[in-house]
Amino acid sequence: MYNAIKHRTFEILEQTRERDLTSQYFQIFIIILIVLNVVAVVLESVQVLLLQYYRFFLAFEIFSITIFSIEYLLRLWVCTEFPEYHRPVIGRIRYALTPLAIVDLLAIAPFFLPFLIPVDLRFLRVLRIMRIFRALKLIRYSAASSFMARALRREKYVIFVSLLILAVLFVLASTLMYYAEYDAQPEAFASIPHAMWWAVVTLTTVGYGDIYPVTVQGKIIGAVVAILGIGFFALPAGIIAAGFISEVRNSGCREDTTPSDARLTSLERLAELKANGYLTEEEFLQEKQKILEER
Repeated sequence: MYNAIKHRTFEILEQTRERDLTSQYFQIFIIILIVLNVVAVVLESVQVLLLQYYRFFLAFEIFSITIFSIEYLLRLWVCTEFPEYHRPVIGRIRYALTPLAIVDLLAIAPFFLPFLIPVDLRFLRVLRIMRIFRALKLIRYSAASSFMARALRREKYVIFVSLLILAVLFVLASTLMYYAEYDAQPEAFASIPHAMWWAVVTLTTVGYGDIYPVTVQGKIIGAVVAILGIGFFALPAGIIAAGFISEVRNSGCREDTTPSDARLTSLERLAELKANGYLTEEEFLQEKQKILEER
């Protein structure tokens, strides 16, 4: 009974079964709650609204914290259903250190920290603003974010090389501009770190205009860096976009599989769960019958 409840909770939280209405309703509820929390944080910055509706904001915060805390604890409880986190203690610690679990913790931590450690009013205000991190929980429920994560993993080496080239260009441009402009503008280009601000706004093509070269050699360097920045700074974005499109297409191909293929995949996964000891023989037969009855 305990294992059956745990496994069903795992299915609802992780949406492991297709057309599971309970899991879908739960995800919709959490997404709406996250959006409302972001809206509440924004509205609370308006002092008139905060004073007028303080009790409402407080009640909504307590309700949200209760739901998010229960969700976080349930995820820690059922994470051992994943084969890579099957060990009761070590597995849960490893799961708690994953990026999504850390995001879930950041969503509730600002509420509980003042009860655990003494804080002044300024730090308390920072903690309240940190509630905006709850928006990151949407990553878990967004298919696009999973595509983006896979695209980043797929192209990580190419992205690393392009960023390395950008870093070299950044340091080189800052150094050259420092030596070209220091005599003419000792305050604006007082050192290489000072020149790095100019390099950032030039390579990103923002060009605030607060610092700019006045010498001939400085203008030549600035023109070359600006032209190179257009190409090299757009390079990582192009790589990520290409990887994202590729992942979307691959996902579309997977969704075009026939119902028989989908049932076969579900049966294989079910057999794997039984072999790993996550399902009893009775549970395995029940789930198998449900899969076979699906059209």
